[in-house]
Amino acid sequence: MCLSAKASFIAAAILISTGVATAFGAWRGNRRYLAVGILPLLFGLQQLAEGLVWTAGKVDNARLTSHFSLIYMFFSWMVWPVWVPISAYFLETGNRRHLLLGFAVAGGMLGGLQYVPYLVHEGWLTTLFLEWAVRYQDVNLLDALVRREVIYVIYSVIIIVPFFIVRDKEIKVFGTLIAGILIVTYVFFSYAYISVFCFGGAIASFYLVILIWRNGRPDTLLQGAST
Repeated sequence: MCLSAKASFIAAAILISTGVATAFGAWRGNRRYLAVGILPLLFGLQQLAEGLVWTAGKVDNARLTSHFSLIYMFFSWMVWPVWVPISAYFLETGNRRHLLLGFAVAGGMLGGLQYVPYLVHEGWLTTLFLEWAVRYQDVNLLDALVRREVIYVIYSVIIIVPFFIVRDKEIKVFGTLIAGILIVTYVFFSYAYISVFCFGGAIASFYLVILIWRNGRPDTLLQGAST
């Protein structure tokens, strides 16, 4: 996240507690919202990882910086492209669910191709500390085949389109928020897009708090069962 280790840790504490609350609310109410309700918790864990990246960098511990950077990028490449379509899958009840599973599979394949090489090729992921942001520079396996912008477009489609496939209009609003954050991040913060975009997504996840506690109530579940 931008700013500092302190800001990352504060954001992590707020997001993790919020994610636990929304997940608990969905579990006790409408469990279709459970997977999407966990998103703030996952964002919080990612912000915690970046706080540790900041901390390790401050003491010039290259090993820990690399370790926590890998954890941070695991969320970016492996968690979001899979969890987002899966969370949308549980929100959808029609025949569009098969399409959402396809997005999850595609996300796992793309994320694996991008992330796994970090583990076996030393130097394929490096971390730079700017004044107000962390910049993750990487070598991607697909760089030899397609331009990096193509990969980002595919990635963006995988983590945004599933929210628009779901028929729930309020989930579409969340998808719109994520799309807007992606555009702003790319236009104004391209030098640290991974860090800034994930922070923006964390902010957008607070919309889910209102959504879960309004639509994840037990009475909502009972109404759905009676129709």
